[in-house]
Amino acid sequence: MKNVALISGITGQDGSYLAEFLLAKGYEVHGIIRRSSSFNTSRINHIYEDPHAGRPNLKLHYGDLCDANGLRLILDEVQPTEVYNLGAQSHVRVSFDMPTYTSDAVAMGNLRLLDAVREFENYTRRSVRFYQASSSEQYGKVLETPQSETTPFYPRSPYAVAKVFAHYMTVNYREAYNMHASCGLLFNHESPRRGETFVTRKITRAVGRIKAGLQEKLFLGNIDAKRDWGFAGDYVEAMWLMLQQEEPDDYVVATGETHSVREFLEIAFNHVDLDYKEYVEFDDRYVRPTEVDLLLGDPAKAEKKLGWTRKVDFPGLVTMMVDHDLELAGSESILKKAGKDISFLESLAA
Repeated sequence: MKNVALISGITGQDGSYLAEFLLAKGYEVHGIIRRSSSFNTSRINHIYEDPHAGRPNLKLHYGDLCDANGLRLILDEVQPTEVYNLGAQSHVRVSFDMPTYTSDAVAMGNLRLLDAVREFENYTRRSVRFYQASSSEQYGKVLETPQSETTPFYPRSPYAVAKVFAHYMTVNYREAYNMHASCGLLFNHESPRRGETFVTRKITRAVGRIKAGLQEKLFLGNIDAKRDWGFAGDYVEAMWLMLQQEEPDDYVVATGETHSVREFLEIAFNHVDLDYKEYVEFDDRYVRPTEVDLLLGDPAKAEKKLGWTRKVDFPGLVTMMVDHDLELAGSESILKKAGKDISFLESLAA
């Protein structure tokens, strides 16, 4: 039987890297995308093939984690062997402004997809392996360091609370219905495909634009918060490895190192021979009502049982993102000087 994967959130950072990874392994890949009046597929355009030109291995379906019936119809059409639930309203700060929608998409969206998979298994008598994108944000106000699979959760945002619900619902379905359902407790993972509203990409985009003379200041909130940052391209391999195990389980995916936003700034600005202190200013609008001060993951279980290790280190991640955004800012500068519309570049940057 051919491996067929269904990915919610395929147009996001993780979804695009996972789709690339699975296509390289010979999978038929299907993605769920939300209907929009504007194109939102920039991260996967390079791997998408026009269905009129042949039989592409990447196919997209309109759907939404808030629409249970639509999810069931997609499962019937796709007939997947693996389902990866990466879809979410994933911006932590925004979740304070949109707690209801965040909870519906993240918590109830997971439940709708889980239940649709359970029903699909029941009437087709076929087993489907399910991956739930859990989050290091679930640890929140950390009760022990480093954080492992047994560390208690103490969520500090509507996003994190919703992720805790989704995590335990996945565990419950695994135990109640004998589903092959695993949770990946992924710590912060970044890349040049990260959205510009996330602090890491906000920094590297600003570095590129400041160096190109297109921007003067960068406004941030708490730059002393510490995170365990890795490369998203490395982390999608761990997702896949979880679903290749004989038994489902939960795994922390992390680097085992923690770095502050201030350290990220130093490496990013130093890479272009600038001093971040001359450009960065504080704005309390970016401070969360309840902050998470420190996250540090223990990847020992994933390394031992999955054989997974990260390949890109912290400085390499930061400079990779800066180099990408220097090139983007250079293109933006050329077009701006020529009086051209640069809105399409802004969509690519997101």
